Amino acid sequence: MRIADVARCAAYSVQQVRNLERDGVLPPVARTPKGYRIYEEVHLQSALAYRALAAGIGPTEAKKIVRAFHQLPASQALARLDAAHARLDAERAELRQAEEAAQAISSEPIEDVRVSDSMSVSELAAALGVRTSTLRHWHAEALVVPDRDPVRGTRRYTPAQVRDARIVHQLRKAGYRITPLRALMPVLRHEGRSDEVAAALTARDASIAVRSKALLDGAAALSAVLSLHGSMAYAHHVRQSVHPS
Repeated sequence: MRIADVARCAAYSVQQVRNLERDGVLPPVARTPKGYRIYEEVHLQSALAYRALAAGIGPTEAKKIVRAFHQLPASQALARLDAAHARLDAERAELRQAEEAAQAISSEPIEDVRVSDSMSVSELAAALGVRTSTLRHWHAEALVVPDRDPVRGTRRYTPAQVRDARIVHQLRKAGYRITPLRALMPVLRHEGRSDEVAAALTARDASIAVRSKALLDGAAALSAVLSLHGSMAYAHHVRQSVHPS
């Protein structure tokens, strides 16, 4: 194949294919006596694998994995792909926990606030399993704004603010970013709290499903790469046996 053929089949530009070759995502390319590149099926499958993996786990990690299938023993390359699947599975498990926690949190009453129900920064951090600096960051971003102790001036979280912190914590674990959370939290404090949280988690679930499918597509292309490398190695062995140097 020519470079234009690979670009067309992989839905890339010619320059993007050159960049993938430069970065080692494509294996070394043979050349004709006149210097023209000759691309083979292994180059196309490598480009397809990278495209799918980049959608699933990001371009940096995708490059590392595809390069591993060209440079490392099969067992080590497969281990890197397995690790990517494991990270996505862990993210899905964490999302399920976040969904369960958010559902439980949404039904918690926050009326009848008592002073004794309030928590300090360190107490809330310990309860959530986060650092106190995380709570201060949420305060700075106006996600969860605590009251101040009237005597000592220290931060003090009311039950309603503790509940907000727990929801922010679960949504952050589910992958919700600070900027959309900043817009969402005022709405959650006044109306549609459970529906908004459920919608955010559902969107995250859909995102994971899309990325999981991308990993599956990438794995299929990498399986082809592995087989093609095996065929090329066997052909090279046969040539060496027939025409030893």
